[in-house]
Amino acid sequence: MLQLYKPEDFKRVLETALLAAVEPLSLAELKKLFDEPFDDDTWRTLLDDLRRDWADRGVELVQLSSGWRFQTRPEYQGFLDRLKNEKPQKYSRAVMETLAIIAYRQPVTRGDIEDIRGVAVSPNIIRTLEGRGWVDTVGHRDSPGRPALYATTRKFLDDLSLRSLSELPPLAEIERMIDAKPDETPATPENEIAASPAQSDGQPISEVGASENNSAQSDAFSGANPN
Repeated sequence: MLQLYKPEDFKRVLETALLAAVEPLSLAELKKLFDEPFDDDTWRTLLDDLRRDWADRGVELVQLSSGWRFQTRPEYQGFLDRLKNEKPQKYSRAVMETLAIIAYRQPVTRGDIEDIRGVAVSPNIIRTLEGRGWVDTVGHRDSPGRPALYATTRKFLDDLSLRSLSELPPLAEIERMIDAKPDETPATPENEIAASPAQSDGQPISEVGASENNSAQSDAFSGANPN
C-alpha cells in the first residue's frame, strides 16, 4: 500500500475518495481512510486546504448536512445541461407548496398541511416527496388517530447544498416564487397528483430546480427533475 508521509499525501487520498464517492462522505467515514487518529482540527485543516486547491476549478468541495462532496459550480451548469437528453420532470405547485410547509413548519401532520393550504392533500403528494427522499415520517402526534408527523430529511438538505434548516431562504421568498409560477390547472384534490419521482442514481443532484451544486436553494420549490 502507498506510504503517506506529508499532508499533501493525505489530501490526495481524501481527494480520490471524495471524487469516487456517489454520496457525501461524513467525517466518520473519511476517518476510515487512515490508520492515524487525527484530531478534528487536523481534519478541518486538510479539508479546508483541499477546498482551496479546487477554488479556481469548475468543481468545488462543499460541506453538506450529511458530509462532504465534490460538485459542479453553478456557472457551468448551463453548459452541462446541453448534454442532457431528457426534459426536466416538473413537480406540481401543490407538491412544492406541501414541501415548503413541511420544511418551514416541521414536524407537521397531513391535517396541518391541509389547514394551511386550505385544500385536501392527496396521498400521492406525500408519496411523491417520500419517494424523492425529501420527506419522512418522524413520529405520530398524540391525538385521536395518531396522525403521522412529517419532516424533511438529510437528503433534502444535501440536494439543496445546505448544512442545516437554518440556511433555508426566507419563507416570503418561497411564497413569492410559488405565486410567480402558477400551475396550468387549479389546485384541487383531483389534480394534485404529481409526476412520479425518478429514482436517484446517487450522484449529486443536478435537476432539482437548482444547479448541480444547488447554490440557488430556493429554486427547488419551483419545479424540478430528479437525477
